[in-house]
Amino acid sequence: MVQKRRTIDGFYYYHSAAQSEPPRVPRGTVSQSMAAVAIDDGAVTQQDTGVPTPWQEELMGPIDGLDANAELTLKKRGRVKGAKKLKSLRRRIFGWMALLIVVVILGTLGFVGYRLFAATGKVFKGNALSILLAPETPLKTDQYGNSNILLLGTSESDPNHPGAELTDSMMVASINRQTHRVFLLSVPRDLWVTYAKPCVAGYSGKINAVYECALGSNLGGLSTTQNDEATAENLTAEKVGSVTGINIQYVVHMNLAVIQKVVDAVGGIDITINSPDPRGILDRNFDWRCNYKCYLVKYPNGPVHLTGTDAMWLAQARNDSGGYGLPRGNFDREENQRKIIMATKDKATSIGFLANPLNVINLLDAMGANLHTNIDTSEVKTFVTAIKEISNQNITSIDIMTDNPNILTTGTGPDGSSIVRPIAGLEDYSGLQAFTKQLLKGNAPAIGEAASVDVLNGSGAPGAAAQVGDTLSGVGIVVNREANTIPGNYPHYTIYDISGGKKPNTLALLKSTLSGASVQTNLPAGVTSTASFVVIVGPVTQASSASGTSAG
Repeated sequence: MVQKRRTIDGFYYYHSAAQSEPPRVPRGTVSQSMAAVAIDDGAVTQQDTGVPTPWQEELMGPIDGLDANAELTLKKRGRVKGAKKLKSLRRRIFGWMALLIVVVILGTLGFVGYRLFAATGKVFKGNALSILLAPETPLKTDQYGNSNILLLGTSESDPNHPGAELTDSMMVASINRQTHRVFLLSVPRDLWVTYAKPCVAGYSGKINAVYECALGSNLGGLSTTQNDEATAENLTAEKVGSVTGINIQYVVHMNLAVIQKVVDAVGGIDITINSPDPRGILDRNFDWRCNYKCYLVKYPNGPVHLTGTDAMWLAQARNDSGGYGLPRGNFDREENQRKIIMATKDKATSIGFLANPLNVINLLDAMGANLHTNIDTSEVKTFVTAIKEISNQNITSIDIMTDNPNILTTGTGPDGSSIVRPIAGLEDYSGLQAFTKQLLKGNAPAIGEAASVDVLNGSGAPGAAAQVGDTLSGVGIVVNREANTIPGNYPHYTIYDISGGKKPNTLALLKSTLSGASVQTNLPAGVTSTASFVVIVGPVTQASSASGTSAG
């Protein structure tokens, strides 16, 4: 009786009733020459004569590349026809497998493309295919070549957050692709402004209520749609632009969930806590969520690692409900927000996160309901390239209250609340606009050094120090004082660097502003100062007149 055909690892062997069945061969133990065969209960060794045994012929028959003797043996057995059929079957199988692989690849690309289309449609404006197919589209810019983006942060993602539609986080990011420089300018949320339309609070109030007012939630609870949000975002951008003097081209509106998801997506971030309190920082404003059995914002001074949840709470911390280490309240919160943004950008670019389309798609999926922007999809590729081109050394974080303390101050508003207001007058923003103009013109590195200058008149000419002081203030340099000193044989301008060389960008700006100035490090006898630099104005000479300098 002929037994049923059996297989070993996909090969067939045949035998007749007259032949004894060869030993069962465990998988993976047959040598190429078939000189030895291992079986379950031991090893059977036979001499390799160069001619396969009948059952070896049967086993190896379907394999291409048989030697002449084996092929001749197969021909004698009438097996060549079967081998050709098997080869044809293998070709068909290979063809079907190749087709299956192509289908899987195309299906994957189609799925990725669909997800990209769906995800980008939630966040950006326009046709999502533009991200993949369109060339880099130039970004909109102001007259100085800057692309200015207003970042708005609200708290709609937190149902327990009071005032969820107040923009408690407001920041302008200005990118210049020619110089590869960026400055981040926080807009104080308590800055007093006049609204474009009346709200419950009246016609004027804090700038953080502009979005809420424009959205209509304070005017009878009007329904909110995405179009309403876009209108409110644009009106908020117009107000911030008119107050600061910055021409804003783009708006990115996010809620707290975005911070959490982005930071988690890049694997967490590292920042440095710099608090005047030796204990670091503590804010218990959010600890009610754990019945005050935990600390959601508590960090020592120095490097700390933040998860997405950590970053979300820290971005809101301002010592609102007890704690320590955040004495400036909102201004400390804004500084930490800038740190979080810079650390996230640095982490995303350093690990190649943005280079992986699936990373970007998953992130967009997560952010879809939590982020909205007027950035067109055709501009996304350009934005990503611009971000990659910028190093952290070229990003300047600006705090108006400390970098130029002569512009804004705190006080009490007409409604009795604590507000931020211009020193020049309740709604006189001219000083703020002059300050931001210098940022836009590229002087942010010097402004970020927070240097101060004393201007002394050693020329004997009345008003020389005030004239030079006005010139320096015009380029964003903080003038600490203007006074007279004993007239002497000074050059027209002498810059005394008493910062110990720690303010190089300010020194460069002073030299470019005061043409022909000499630089020294030791003050003249009898001159003292607590500023970073001292500028002494000397008499106008023929040489200095020829330099074309008008200041002084």
